[in-house]
Amino acid sequence: MTTPVFPNTNLLIAGERFPASNGAVHPTINPATAEKLIDVASATAEDARKAVDAAHNAFRHGPWPGLPATERGRILYKLADLLETHADEVATLESLDNGKPFFESRRIDVPLAVEALRYYAGWANKVHGEVLPVRGQFHTYTRHEPLGVVAAITPWNFPLLLSVYKVAAALTVGNTVVLKPAELTPLSCLRFGELGIEAGLPPGVLNILTGKGSVAGQALLEDPRVAKVAFTGSTPVGKSIMKSAADTLKRLSLELGGKSANIVFGDADLKAAVRGAINGIFYGKGEICTAGSRLLLHESIHDEFVEMLKTTAEGMKQGDPFDPKTRIGAQVSEAHMNSILAYIAQGCDQGARLVTGGERNVIGNGFFVKPTIFDNVTPGMTIAQEEIFGPVVAVMKFSSDDDAIALANDHMYGLAAGLWTNDLRRAHRLSARLEAGTVWVNTYNFYDPAAPFGGYKQSGFGRELGMHALSEYTQTKTVWIDLN
Repeated sequence: MTTPVFPNTNLLIAGERFPASNGAVHPTINPATAEKLIDVASATAEDARKAVDAAHNAFRHGPWPGLPATERGRILYKLADLLETHADEVATLESLDNGKPFFESRRIDVPLAVEALRYYAGWANKVHGEVLPVRGQFHTYTRHEPLGVVAAITPWNFPLLLSVYKVAAALTVGNTVVLKPAELTPLSCLRFGELGIEAGLPPGVLNILTGKGSVAGQALLEDPRVAKVAFTGSTPVGKSIMKSAADTLKRLSLELGGKSANIVFGDADLKAAVRGAINGIFYGKGEICTAGSRLLLHESIHDEFVEMLKTTAEGMKQGDPFDPKTRIGAQVSEAHMNSILAYIAQGCDQGARLVTGGERNVIGNGFFVKPTIFDNVTPGMTIAQEEIFGPVVAVMKFSSDDDAIALANDHMYGLAAGLWTNDLRRAHRLSARLEAGTVWVNTYNFYDPAAPFGGYKQSGFGRELGMHALSEYTQTKTVWIDLN
């Protein structure tokens, strides 16, 4: 493990560091050891107003929106380079704060964040309007303009990566941002803010508030100067945000919960599908909105598949996130660990067959849950309906294509889905019928900055990544010039 170098844990407002206005702090905890890492400033509503002041002033009077687009891109490229240079340091903070294996932070999360910054830096000078062929003697054209102040409210499962997705797209087109990372995992975002200053972001362009969402986050929602809220988190909180944002008609993009179906047909490559199912549910300790937590198996391969899955899961090393052999880290907090264990108890009580796992893995004082597989799950069971957000998979059988689609779509969520089949016609046909924002075929949990991501139904609306995300952070103006 790289020796951790903790960032300044005060608030970042207008390019300077401040303690909370009332001096409040909260500890951030290492989930793998249950030990305190460091105290972090806990922002008040007054602090949130100051951050919006800074972002609003930077948008109205600062250089950022009016900079040549290539210059905004140059600064974002530099920020990407700095993040890449400090990748070991930032990944260490991420794993200490979140409990995920270091190889995930270092080899996946930070590189994807760097890639996203470079992707959007490249878009900076490619967002443009159109000349419209209207009736009459007019020169009529469109402009795509930034919204203003964007509040980015991000979760604890991918603290840096999901923040960068929002910040990069918003900054590229000239917005200013107030970032509110999750209370549990602020350290990598605070370090990212320091790198932003070093890269040359003008004061007030990127502000960071740590602390409680119910305090600082709510103040951002209520401030009429915040033009847009980009949120990733649970569906209940997303609904609350919609209600709060209604009073000022804020633009919203919401990436919410999921209970994704991972469907394996009888003609699939079973070894590859087992690896995909393991990756789908146990990557990130199951704390992933796209987790393939409903595993739908064709009846012809069900028994063999469950046995292969059990053997693989029981062979996965769990423990110290900085051990290179570790594949499953610690759940993010004691409270979340207990929530997962309560869901497991419900599964047992409601008649599902516990194949393996199902209990806390006692490794020191860390918050570890053994990888857990349930079989004989029926669609009405709690573990098949609610997002557990942990290393727990619910296995169900199906007998036909129509049966599989009915099981997959009969749910409030629609974030992602997986299909495992060697029949190309089936893959295309069923991908079109699945009610999900992303469908992976013969793979799972792959992402790229160029590929848009978002949900159907109660998994939210709006898209992150790709060129589609840029429309979430711009508004279109039409200009008419009379040529008569």
